[in-house]
Amino acid sequence: MPQTTPQIAIIGSGPAGYYTAEAAQKQWGQDVRIDIFDRMPVPYGLIRSGVAPDHQSVKGVSRRYETVSLSGHVRFIGHVAVGSDVSVEELLELYDAVVLATGAPGDRKLDLPGATLGNVFGSAALVGWYNGHPEFASLAPDLSGKHAVVIGNGNVALDVARILAKTQDEFTGSDIVGHALEALTASRLESVTILGRRGPHQIAMTPKELGELAHLERAVPHVDPAHLPPVEEDAALDPGLRKSVQLLRKYASETPEEGVGFPVNFAFYTAPRALVGDASGKVHAIEVERTTLVDGKAVGTGELRRLPADLVVSCIGYQTSPIAGVPYNEMRGRFANEEGRILPGLYCVGWARRGPSGTIGTNRPDGFAIVDRIAQDLAGAALTKPGGDGFDALVAERGLDVITFRDWQKIDAAEVARARSNAPREKIIDVDGMIGIAHT
Repeated sequence: MPQTTPQIAIIGSGPAGYYTAEAAQKQWGQDVRIDIFDRMPVPYGLIRSGVAPDHQSVKGVSRRYETVSLSGHVRFIGHVAVGSDVSVEELLELYDAVVLATGAPGDRKLDLPGATLGNVFGSAALVGWYNGHPEFASLAPDLSGKHAVVIGNGNVALDVARILAKTQDEFTGSDIVGHALEALTASRLESVTILGRRGPHQIAMTPKELGELAHLERAVPHVDPAHLPPVEEDAALDPGLRKSVQLLRKYASETPEEGVGFPVNFAFYTAPRALVGDASGKVHAIEVERTTLVDGKAVGTGELRRLPADLVVSCIGYQTSPIAGVPYNEMRGRFANEEGRILPGLYCVGWARRGPSGTIGTNRPDGFAIVDRIAQDLAGAALTKPGGDGFDALVAERGLDVITFRDWQKIDAAEVARARSNAPREKIIDVDGMIGIAHT
């Protein structure tokens, strides 16, 4: 009689990982064993370190993931790096299916002259800094200059611009880490410019995030009316984009008082061409080229100019980190796969499968679809792999310092206890500190 309990390993404890675990629970009920791995000692991935700290309602989805973790047949295995502590090949020997849900934690390279100048950051780094990710906690951006430039026309660009424009009081209720709040409170920045190579009809900004700019204490959105297409062309847009463009039209129709507030300038049809440094090696300007659309693509017109830029943040997309032994699509910045299948027994889901697109909720149907494929592949198979028991033996053999979900609950409680007034938590920003609390 073949064993009927699938042993599933999910690599990554963000939304894609937890939705996949939830789908596996619904597929097999109690007859499944799921281990969710993460290289960090804490779960939730993008929810913890990617979602803006002032978007607490979005972070609330972690309560759903907690319910999954507390079921008797799901384990969180933190502080284990797949690719170094344990290989994918070893996991394939232990589990009936291994699902890579590692997301896309790395920034797409900003391929411009001057990209390595001081005070030039990718969004993953800057967002990680103000969200307290241990790898970026020491980033220390210099906010003593006047002008910030954000490259990109998506929601991450809006998040970065909004965080830079906020006053100290506007962070009430957020979980922004103390070192970032202190730096932002002392910031001397006077404006943010958001660069987009194309026009308003090509943005990837949702109405909610775009609309938030209108409700900030000092931020004043600026849109050049000349950059807006004829209003009748809005009818061809999908409803969400149409609402976003309507907000841009509203911002363009308002004439802010000169010298009042904190300008957030939308520079459409503007492509970055080079970053220019000062004698100290820090960025102080950005050279841009005016563009025009040709068959939907931004084409340079040859018209160049320089914008002041004391801080530059590149928000041009993310890419999945390669793992040894796993086929990788360099062009797309994700694992090479066919509908989520990589190799026999090896799958990918979420951004690791499709690239950085969609919302957090997009990962739920993605997780259910990959579990359906796993179920099809395992149908009728003799399930004899040791799963978690085999991994536990490997932990003992290698002396790995594994963090459990109960350990995470200790870290969670400590962060809540450390919170400043009117904040949900103060995150611990170093791995050793997390582990020390977990083992108390």
